[in-house]
Amino acid sequence: MKPLETAEVLQTSFFSQRMPAPIRLRELIRTIRTARTQAEEREMIQKECAAIRSSFREEDNTYRCRNVAKLLYMHMLGYPAHFGQLECLKLIASQKFTDKRIGYLGAMLLLDERQDVHLLMTNCIKNDLNHSTQYVQGLALCTLGCMGSSEMCRDLAGEVEKLLKTSNSYLRKKAALCAVHVIRKVPELMEMFLPATKNLLNEKNHGVLHTSVVLLTEMCERSPDMLAHFRKLVPQLVRILKNLIMSGYSPEHDVSGISDPFLQVRILRLLRILGRNDDDSSEAMNDILAQVATNTETSKNVGNAILYETVLTIMDIKSESGLRVLAINILGRFLLNNDKNIRYVALTSLLKTVQTDHNAVQRHRSTIVDCLKDLDVSIKRRAMELSFALVNGNNVRGMMKELLYFLDSCEPEFKADCASGIFLAAEKYAPSKRWHIDTIMRVLTTAGSYVRDDAVPNLIQLITNSVEMHAYTVQRLYKAILGDYSQQPLVQVASWCIGEYGDLLVSGQCEEEEPIQVTEDEVLDILESVLISNMSASVTRGYALTAIMKLSTRFTCTVNRIKKVVSIYGSSIDVELQQRAVEYNALFKKYDHMRPALLERMPVMEKVTTNGPAEIVQTNGETETAVLETKPPPSGVQPANQANDLLDLLGGSDITPVIPTAPTTKPAAAGGELLDLLGDLNLTGSPVSAPAPQIAQPPFLLDGLTTQPLFNDIAAGIPSITAYNKNGLKIDFTFERSNTNPSVTVITIQASNSTELDMTDFVFQAAVPKTFQLQLLSPSSSVIPAFNSGTITQVIKVLNPQKQQLRMRIKLTYNHKGSAMQDLAEVNNFPPQSWQ
Repeated sequence: MKPLETAEVLQTSFFSQRMPAPIRLRELIRTIRTARTQAEEREMIQKECAAIRSSFREEDNTYRCRNVAKLLYMHMLGYPAHFGQLECLKLIASQKFTDKRIGYLGAMLLLDERQDVHLLMTNCIKNDLNHSTQYVQGLALCTLGCMGSSEMCRDLAGEVEKLLKTSNSYLRKKAALCAVHVIRKVPELMEMFLPATKNLLNEKNHGVLHTSVVLLTEMCERSPDMLAHFRKLVPQLVRILKNLIMSGYSPEHDVSGISDPFLQVRILRLLRILGRNDDDSSEAMNDILAQVATNTETSKNVGNAILYETVLTIMDIKSESGLRVLAINILGRFLLNNDKNIRYVALTSLLKTVQTDHNAVQRHRSTIVDCLKDLDVSIKRRAMELSFALVNGNNVRGMMKELLYFLDSCEPEFKADCASGIFLAAEKYAPSKRWHIDTIMRVLTTAGSYVRDDAVPNLIQLITNSVEMHAYTVQRLYKAILGDYSQQPLVQVASWCIGEYGDLLVSGQCEEEEPIQVTEDEVLDILESVLISNMSASVTRGYALTAIMKLSTRFTCTVNRIKKVVSIYGSSIDVELQQRAVEYNALFKKYDHMRPALLERMPVMEKVTTNGPAEIVQTNGETETAVLETKPPPSGVQPANQANDLLDLLGGSDITPVIPTAPTTKPAAAGGELLDLLGDLNLTGSPVSAPAPQIAQPPFLLDGLTTQPLFNDIAAGIPSITAYNKNGLKIDFTFERSNTNPSVTVITIQASNSTELDMTDFVFQAAVPKTFQLQLLSPSSSVIPAFNSGTITQVIKVLNPQKQQLRMRIKLTYNHKGSAMQDLAEVNNFPPQSWQ
């Protein structure tokens, strides 16, 4: 025996005498599984970790592989195993394949590019990539493709490229996947793999084909030049896919009767990328897509996966119209599948395509409506969204009937979205005003507590403009709130209508249905019940008190009773209600001669339109009135600390506040800083000097409605601009010029959302230089619907007395996909017509 071998034997004998052999991995797993409690398991792990540490300190080469394997198992259970990182490197440097295998596995699990230790293995990987054994080379490729940093990828890309050209299929498929990782880490190395990648598609081995398609997909997604270069490979990809479809049974690749579905899906995804926005490539793949769509078996989930990828490819390329109809019919068949996941996927896909292929999706309307009855809430939500997207002037009655039935029976979390959708659809496609009013009243009766804040003023405007329906509407609303005040928006609209048209209710002039006999005292009883009801909110009581006051000019026999009710609420603890009562009491005592004129019936409210053709309607169907009757507007004042936070972001110390309702007077000092304007805060401490233009308002909290047009028709030609377009959020500005003051520019913002999820808690804030004054009115909503199915509108009024070029800085905050989003942007491209 040689002296060196003798020394190794003696050393092994010495270690075996000094410490016993560690238990095997299988025995450790069996022992840990016998633990009855978490504490008992933790104790076992700690004991074994202590033994492993001792073995590592003793430099025990005999059992290092076994100890690292046990350490990896503990790591998989969630226990710390970082102390085994260097031992993994020692195993990698070993000449034994079993040691290398565990060492590389440990490196992939315990190391990553954030730790400098991983750089120590670069030379070992380089040596193993040039090893004579393919399995050792495979281990090195897997490790580099799993956790290689950008430095390692730059150093070893040449070796990977060499293996990509080898004739060994086992190494080529692993090298292709490793090349994908290299490209992700160092995109500029992409051209190095270009020559080898072209030849990969000629390989017969399915594993190499699969990985080559993955590599091609990665290169096309990351480089437009590569995308254009590889478009000439479309015929070859089509030929490979056709061979897969037409080939006979192959036990090596067959999955549920389909030949290599994984490769088919990958090729379809690559064709989708290559055919997007390219007529020639799309034309070359139309026939094969039709063959896949018609020949694929749908009884198994494997076939459904291929069909789904085929549908996505057809919809994403410039395919023929007949092929798109075929794709939508496949999705329609998916809706009849018993698998909930397939139904959900079909609904989501149809929702994405309904805007471009509306008529084809309409054919499956009945199946989509049936999905509203599904027990799965995610399917139910997608079906609801798709149902609203399918509503048009031809089917509005039938679809609204189904959606109202759904509103009656759906869970509370659906009611708000469903009610909003019905409002928008009814406003856009209502066949008659009576149907429109009946539909909205049905929603308020069913889910009044869940409707958006703008539902009440919108319905009031609708009722006001439907002159012939006043008697019918007030009678319906009166009957709807008899004894039930739980639906506050319904009670608010009913109170407003009773106050406006109470004389029609008492006279029984309704021609639409059988009139009811109501006395003046019965009407007042209802309104007084609303005032004292515990379910009535402060806003609702304000509606009721104002309605009672209006009835003093509509009724003749109960004026004294009305005076008494008004005087009682002059001492209410509700400040809003008290102020109304005091002012109404002053009307009776000091200005009784003005009372009939002040409380006369509201004129027809004109809808505020934006620039552009008159027939274009806002997508969310919302309307605005010049002044909303009696409903206190939501406060636009932000908390002071929030104002200061935004000021810190924008910089500067001179503050010009955003005016929430009417502009306050501010000094017109010079200064160009773009500052935030939040809250009605005069933070400058400067005395009031030049008065800003005042917007006419009624002297009391009464129904004031200006009859003068708010906007100048001359400004109809001002072009709109896109102020912000990022992360699926788009904000457009349209412009009007005030008719009362040419120095006032009225900007209407429209925020839309093209992503697949709603944006909630949306807040738009704006800042202008000190020489301007800004008034930011309340937004129409705080939720921007997904898929561009609706918009938020908000009005900004800017006073520009010096006719300077308009500049603005905006701040956007909202919640999206569970995360709070915030962004700042500057808008400097205002058209000259908007400020000159």
